[in-house]
Amino acid sequence: MSGRLRRCPRDRTYTLQDNCPACGGPTVSAHPARFSPDDRYGKYRREMKGWTR
Repeated sequence: MSGRLRRCPRDRTYTLQDNCPACGGPTVSAHPARFSPDDRYGKYRREMKGWTR
């Protein structure tokens, strides 16, 4: 068990456990990925999502 907040994508329950206490499914981190201004691959990720000008 980690000290970071986690969320069940199935029923949107927040917990600190690796499995959801309501449905028993796996949970994912509720925090966004870290931002780095030196991201070498950010340009390609934005192109894949269609965020380019």
